Formats: sequence, C-alpha cells, structure tokens
Amino acid sequence: MQTGTQILTGFLLAVAFQPRFTDMDALQRDLYVILVALAAIATILALAPVGMHRALFGHRRKPDLVRIAARIVRIDLIVIGALTIGVTTLIVDFTVNRAAGIVALIAALVLVVALWMALPRIMRGRPRMSGAAAD
Repeated sequence: MQTGTQILTGFLLAVAFQPRFTDMDALQRDLYVILVALAAIATILALAPVGMHRALFGHRRKPDLVRIAARIVRIDLIVIGALTIGVTTLIVDFTVNRAAGIVALIAALVLVVALWMALPRIMRGRPRMSGAAAD
C-alpha cells in the first residue's frame, strides 16, 4: 500500500511539469490539486503506523498499536479509493473528454464500492469453508 501510494504521488507531482499541464481547464486543475492533497494524506496515513511502531516498540503497547493502526489503515483505504477514482477520472477526462471522464468516475466508484466494501460484507455473511474444500 505504501509503495503504490508513493508511486501515485510521484506521478501526480510529475504531471505539473509536463508541457500539456497548461492545457487543463479549471475543473481539471482543481481536481488535480485535490488529488495531490489526497495523495499527501494517503502517504502520511500509510506511514503513520510505521512511525508509531518505531516510537512504541518495547513499551508493551502492542494491543493499542494494532487497534489504532487498523483504524488508520481503514481511513487510508478510503483516501486511496477516492484518490484512485479521482486519478482515473482526471486522466480519462483530460485525454478523451468530459463525458468519458464521468463514465470513468462512475465505473471506478462502482468497482471500489463493490470490491472494497460490498464483497467483504458478503464474505463475512457466508460460512467459512474448511479443509480440502477451501483449497
């Protein structure tokens, strides 16, 4: 998660130095700035448990660390979902057109909700398979 977020942040930062950056309309530039902010937040959140672990290592705070880190990761997944949807939308909007960007936005949103929220809920409601049947 950390590496992917950092690569996406690097991509977003590099976009501003491309010759066609000035071809973006106001909506695209605003979305770009929001995405840079989300990328920074996602990177900070992804690295927070690492910093906490370093600070608390050997202080017998593992249960607290695990509980808080799990919350941070959940929040980070929401930010990364929004970031991924936004980057997809921006790229399609800029390279194709606004209508295609909206279609990309809806498709990415449906995929993130389906795979990151609905599927885990469905899996929680089903009985676990055990033994050879699970393989």
